[in-house]
Amino acid sequence: MPTKFMVGTEQGVVLSCNRKAKTPADRIVANFSGHYGPVYALQRNPFFPKNFLTVGDWTARIWSEDLRESSIMWTKFHRSYLTDGCWSPARPAVFFTSRMDGCLDVWDYMFKQNDPTLSLQVCDEALNCLRIQDSGSLLACGSHSGNVTLLELSQSLSQQQRNEKASVTQIFERETKREKILESRYRELKLKERAKSQQEERHPKKTARTPRNWSRKQTRTSGLLLNKRK
Repeated sequence: MPTKFMVGTEQGVVLSCNRKAKTPADRIVANFSGHYGPVYALQRNPFFPKNFLTVGDWTARIWSEDLRESSIMWTKFHRSYLTDGCWSPARPAVFFTSRMDGCLDVWDYMFKQNDPTLSLQVCDEALNCLRIQDSGSLLACGSHSGNVTLLELSQSLSQQQRNEKASVTQIFERETKREKILESRYRELKLKERAKSQQEERHPKKTARTPRNWSRKQTRTSGLLLNKRK
């Protein structure tokens, strides 16, 4: 049984836990929050254990253990809920997601990142479960009524491409670095706003007040000037 493990919650938070922690507070090492609903799938990349995939609400997200504030990559928001997801054991850049409308999405980040490489309508009811063969060539999809559809993947999706692992490493490192820069920038702006609000509380701005008899004095003065001119 592994010492460290991860679990997804109904609140959309992923917890990284350690069974051999000395105190109860240390058993939860980190938490990753990014989904608006329950986390239905959670799996580490078989080639890059620091990066893991989560599926919940309308999106699938890829995370890095080095960055806890936000995910490094995510899919677009779909119209229907996502129900499951898994990595390809043969290709580090490929993962699969299933939806409530019965569609299967195949994502290949070597091809494109904003949209799925392939979307297939498997059935007319919700797909609840995905399981892929160890070799990565067969994919089983389970529907809400218990029907199982077995799909055979093409060689382009089941065989690793040339320099794919190095390319995926660069993608993950680039996106992790970008999110770290954005996170540090957000913290700087937050600290500046906090310091500004504290300074305003200590030294409130003094508003100029008009004397009560100022208007009368001005009227008298203007009247004297007019008399002198006459």
